Parts: sequence; C-alpha cells; structure tokens
Amino acid sequence: MQAFRLLAAALAAYVLQGAPAIFPLKDIRAGLQGVGRTVFSGSRVEEFQVEILGVLENIGPKESIILARLKGGPLENAGVMQGMSGSPVYIDGRLAGAVALGFPMSKEAIAGIRPIEEMLRVEPGPKPAPSLASIRPRRQFMAGSERLEELATPVSFSGFTGATLEHFATQLRDLGLDPRQGVSGGGNPADRLGDPRSLEPGSMISVQLLAGDMSISADGTLTCIDGNRVYAFGHRFLAGGETELPFARAEVLALLPNLSSSFKISAAREWMGTITEDRNSAISGLVGRRAAMVPIEIRVGPNTYRMSMIQDRVMTPLVMQMAIFSTIDATGRTVGSSTFSVRGRLEFAGGSVRVDNVYSGDVNVAAYAALGVASPLTYALSSGFDALKLKSVTLEVGAADRRSQMQIADVVAPRQARPGEDIELTVMLVGENGFESPNKVHYRLPVGAPTGPLYVTVSDATSTNLLDYQAAMGTPFHTPGQVLGFLNALRTNTKAYLRVWRAETAYTVEGRDLPDPPPSVALILGRAQIAAAGMFSNWRGSKLAEIEVPAGENVVTGSKSIQIEVKE
Repeated sequence: MQAFRLLAAALAAYVLQGAPAIFPLKDIRAGLQGVGRTVFSGSRVEEFQVEILGVLENIGPKESIILARLKGGPLENAGVMQGMSGSPVYIDGRLAGAVALGFPMSKEAIAGIRPIEEMLRVEPGPKPAPSLASIRPRRQFMAGSERLEELATPVSFSGFTGATLEHFATQLRDLGLDPRQGVSGGGNPADRLGDPRSLEPGSMISVQLLAGDMSISADGTLTCIDGNRVYAFGHRFLAGGETELPFARAEVLALLPNLSSSFKISAAREWMGTITEDRNSAISGLVGRRAAMVPIEIRVGPNTYRMSMIQDRVMTPLVMQMAIFSTIDATGRTVGSSTFSVRGRLEFAGGSVRVDNVYSGDVNVAAYAALGVASPLTYALSSGFDALKLKSVTLEVGAADRRSQMQIADVVAPRQARPGEDIELTVMLVGENGFESPNKVHYRLPVGAPTGPLYVTVSDATSTNLLDYQAAMGTPFHTPGQVLGFLNALRTNTKAYLRVWRAETAYTVEGRDLPDPPPSVALILGRAQIAAAGMFSNWRGSKLAEIEVPAGENVVTGSKSIQIEVKE
C-alpha cells in the first residue's frame, strides 16, 4: 500500500509539472550561446553547444526560424542528423526552441530552430479532409542561395522485403518520410505503458505506424513536457491535424554519418502515450494514454503475420497496402508468371466488407493485389462515418507459380429478337495456350419491350465496378450501411459480367439503379446528380439485366459489345 502511495505521488508530481521557462523569440540575438539536449547513444540525454547566428524573420506565413551553429560530440563529424528533430535548445536555462531544419549537403552543422512559442500554439482543431493529396511533403525555405528544409523523419521498416521499400519509396518521400530498412531494432515495444518519468526533454521517441511481425516506426526527439502533454519534432509528421498515433520511448543504437544526410539508428522500447495533434510547427500528445490499434492477420501458405496498425483515415490504407505487398513479395515469386488469390474480411464498427479477388500476370502482381485491398478500405474510411472505423483485418493469400487469366474474346447473339423471346447469348473466353471456353447464357426479353436497339456488353469486374464507382460519385451515401452494401456488391474478378442495356439515361438513388424514370422525375434526378458529381459521368445507359459468367479461378479481362434489334 505504501509503495502504491509513493507511485501515485510521483505520478501526480509528474502530471503537475508546469511548462518550462521560455526564452522569447524577440530577445534572440546573434552571438548568444546556448545548449541543446538530445540522445546520441542508448537513452542517455546529452548536451551539445549552440551558437545563435540570427533570426530568419517571416520566412513563412507568420513563421520565423532561429539560425544556429551546433557543436560538440558527434556533430562535428555527422552534422545535423535525422532523428534530432525536436531536440530542445536552451539559452540561459530557458527553452528557446527545437532543432527542426537543416541545409542538405552542408559541411557544417547549421540548423534551423523552431521557436518554442510556435510549437506551444499546437492545439486541438479540425482535421483536414482525409486524402493523401492533403499530406504535403516537408517544407523548404530559401536562405540566400541555399535551401533550408525540414529534417526528414527517418522511418524504420522491419520485417519488410526490400522490394516493398523500393516500390513505395517515392510515395513515402513525397510525404516527407525517409524510409530505411534493417536500421532499427524492431518495432514491437513491450505491451504495457512505460513509466512517464523515463521521458525528459531530449529523449528519443518513436511514432509507431505498424507493430508486430512487421513494423514501421518514425523517430524524433521530445522537446518539452507540460503536465501530461508533450511536444516533439519541431515540424509536422504527416500534417494530419487531429490524429491518434501511438508513440514509444526509443533508444539510439548507433549514429550513421552520411555525406547526404546523417541519421540515428534507434529501437522502440515501451509504449508511452498517444500523439493527438500533428501540425505544421510540432506534434503533440498525451502520456499514459493508449492509442487504438487495428489487429491484422495475414496468412500466406504456412506463414501467418500478426500486427497492430494505426487507426487513421489517410495512412491506414497505405500501411495496409505495404503490408500486403510485402507478404506476397516474400513468397519468392516476384518475376515471371504468378497468381495470387486474396480472400478475407475487413471488419468495421458498423459491419464488414468481403475481400475476394484473384490477381495474375507476369509483373507487378503483388502491387495489384495490395491495391485491390487498399481501394475499398480507402473508400470506407474516407466516407466520413464514425461507424466505419476499422476494427480488424483478416486475409488469406494463396499463391501459384503460373498465370491464370482468361480474355473476353467475343460475344455472340442473334441480330434480331421479339418481345417475349428467349435470347441465347454465347460468351467466348480464351485462356493460356489458346484454350477456348464458350459459355452460354439466356435472357428472356420482357413482353411489351419497346422496339429499337438493345445492347449487350460483356466486361470484366474492373470495368463493371468502375461504372458503379462513377454513379456513387453523384449520389453520396447517407448511412454506413449503404457504404458497406455498395462495397460488398462490388464484383469479383474471376467472372465476366454480361450487361443488357438500352441507350437511355439511368440514375442511382441511395445506391440503387433507377432506369428510365418518368420525364419529370428524370429532370429532378439529373440536376441533383450532375451538381453532385460535377460532370456527366453518371450516364451509363439503362441496365435491364446483369448475368454472371464464372471462369473458375481465372482472372477475367477485356470487354466486348454487340447490338440486337428488337422488332415487333
């Protein structure tokens, strides 16, 4: 009991710790001397010397940057390192700011320091619209003829194949992240919250995007502690605004000097809290709070991968895509003919989405399979419904060292038909080595059907689903159930889809087709859907029937159309 009281008292003292004394930006002058704090080895915070060179005022909208020369320890050899972002700088014992920017290829350790006043202005606010396009690359400022830019956030990947990093490297760097493989001690911190007293200004922290058999961790430095709130990095991570990202205490294993950009090699040790704000000038979070993580299980042959992933509308689909790509790439069949089936479920708070597709070809098959899962996940998470928070992902991947594809070669039907007749349609699929598979289907033309041209189109799942996606653009869903229903209705790519239609405008109301409505209704629907979609992409003909043509475990591609004349 006594031990419990002592621990409670210590935690209370920590929580009540006040904000640090601040050295204001207005008092910064060239020639001032200060000290910085960061971790160069293990978890011990060490000091380095700081010489103020001046202030770059209004370098951005209502932004100023303190320019300084850093000296001491490994900085003479390594310069300003990735992973130092957030290292606090003190003048006369008061906090002036955090190391946040540097000059690429600089011979000296010249750094840009983010004023602490700007970092402390990070407060809860609205989250930007969820889109990868809203995540901007790290910012750059011109200082004379040189480029001063935010230090890239080193991102360590463990358990991933090299091809995964190569495939996604450009996209990650566009987000301001610098992906590195095999330069961390793994991203699977102990499954408990660590003692907050182990954190201090200058400590190394690791923001975890994925943990478990595969891990993704982004490293930086803690700037200051105000009660149970912490501030770090001195610049944005993903510019996600309000967010929920778990962070852990990290230890530095080694420093790697580099002519281009030196960086710290670190390993996450124990969970500490949650990053709740990701803004231009800093990231901020709370210690002692566990972030919600999404459990993932991916089975590939005899191997089962188990991980926990962040819950984020923008980054979750990208992280999921990389994980699937890596598990498929790890099968060893990356060049030449291959086929992968991906089946499972995406569980949301409001229901689930079925995953059931096959991908086949000679190149980039893993990329197509990963995108096939990420696309519906992105659609669901970006729909704006809180009930569509992801709860879990379970997938099973089957692999074969052969190509299993069939092409839609032809569709045959009578040139003329009369109302009430049974029409026989033949869909010809062609596979490997010229193998032909004729498939006969029947469609009964309704009694009283109008005369004129009747169209028959046989398409693959991708083309047919695209029509539904275009229709959905003009008719936003009103409930989470409609979103899930739409995603579960998407067609699997191991079938061809025969669509019978007329060249009449069709409309979609709450996810349901409404073909050939009365003129007065069509006028209202047309105006509403065109205004919502911003274009006439909703026109796709009036569908009368859709018939599935199975092709076994073969991926169906292609499209063919014919015309039938309906006569009295």
